[in-house]
Amino acid sequence: MKRLECKSPQAKDAINIIVELQNRFVTKLSQIAEDKKERSQFEKVEWFRDEGIHGGGVRFVAPKDSIFNRGSVNMSQVHYDDIEDKKLSSANALSTIIHPKSPIAPSVHMHFSLTEMKDGSLYWRVMADLNPSIINESHKDAFDKALKKASGEHYEYGTQQGDRYFNIPDLKRHRGVSHFYLESFQTENPVQDRNFAKSFAETMIDTYCKILAEALKGDSDISKVDRQKQIDYHSLYFYQVLTLDRGTTSGLMIHQQNDVGTLGSLPSHVDRELLKSWVVKTTKPQDQLLESLIQALPEQNPSPIDESCKAKLAQAIREHYKSNPKALELQARGNIIPPTVANHK
Repeated sequence: MKRLECKSPQAKDAINIIVELQNRFVTKLSQIAEDKKERSQFEKVEWFRDEGIHGGGVRFVAPKDSIFNRGSVNMSQVHYDDIEDKKLSSANALSTIIHPKSPIAPSVHMHFSLTEMKDGSLYWRVMADLNPSIINESHKDAFDKALKKASGEHYEYGTQQGDRYFNIPDLKRHRGVSHFYLESFQTENPVQDRNFAKSFAETMIDTYCKILAEALKGDSDISKVDRQKQIDYHSLYFYQVLTLDRGTTSGLMIHQQNDVGTLGSLPSHVDRELLKSWVVKTTKPQDQLLESLIQALPEQNPSPIDESCKAKLAQAIREHYKSNPKALELQARGNIIPPTVANHK
C-alpha cells in the first residue's frame, strides 16, 4: 500500500518541512536516550487514509523500558484532490507529545500544520506547551524565553491564546505551565509565514530536548511522592485531552482509520479514582463523557492504557458527541474556532 501525494506545491513543501522536523525531533530524543544508555530506537508505524488515496501518515513511537513513559511523533497528511466538492484541499501536520518516565522531567506537546482550502487560501496552526508533573521554574523560564525568541511580535497574543486554550475551567487550573497557540495564522506573505512556522518549530524542539537532557541528569533519586504527582498529572492530561481538546476530538470524529495514533499522546497509566472524583465537578454533559471514559479503563488502579483501551476510549468519545452534538461547543478554544470537521464534509 502506498500514500498518494497531493498536487499542491504548498502542501508538498509543508510535508517536506514536517518530515524534516519529525526527523529532527526523533533523532534528538533518540540521542538523549542513548546517552543515558537506554533503548533509543523509535518504532516507525505507517497508516493510510482510504488505503492511501487521501493520504495517511507516519508516527514514531518511543521505545518502552527507556527514558519515556509514552511518546509519539506524528506526521499526517490528508488531501482531496479527487473530490471537487470538498472545501478542504489538504492538511499537513506534525503533532507530538512526549511523556518522560522521570517525574522531574516535563512532558511537552507541539503541533505544527498547514491547511489549504480549495479556494487557494491557506493558514498555519502553531502550538507548543510545557507540561510538568513537578514544576521546575528553571525549565519553565527556559521554555518561556524560547517561546518569546521564536515568536517575536506574536508572543503576547500566542501565549494569551495558549493560556485560554489549555485552561480547564471545571478544575480551575491549566494543563501545563507554559502555553503558545496561533490558530489560522496567516499574513500577506505566505513565504514569511512558512519560514516563521519552520523556525518556531525548530527552536522549540531544540529547547525541549535541552530541558529534557538537563532534567535527566538529576533523576536518580525519585520518591513515591514524586511518582504519585506524575500519575496525578497524567490523569489531568487524560481529562483535558479527552473531554476538552478540540484537535483530538476532531481527529476521532473525522475518521476511524488511526485511532491508536490519534490517542498516541495518552500516558501509560492514570488514576481511576482521581478521575472519578472529578465527575461531580465536570459540566454537563461532559460529566457523562468522563464517566464513559472511566468505564472504558481497566478497573485496576493505576489504570493502564493499552491499544485495546484506546479503541474503547475512541468509541466512547464518538458516541458521546453523536448523542450530544452541542457539547462540541464546550471544547477548548482560542479566539478563532477552526472548522476542522466541517472542512472534511
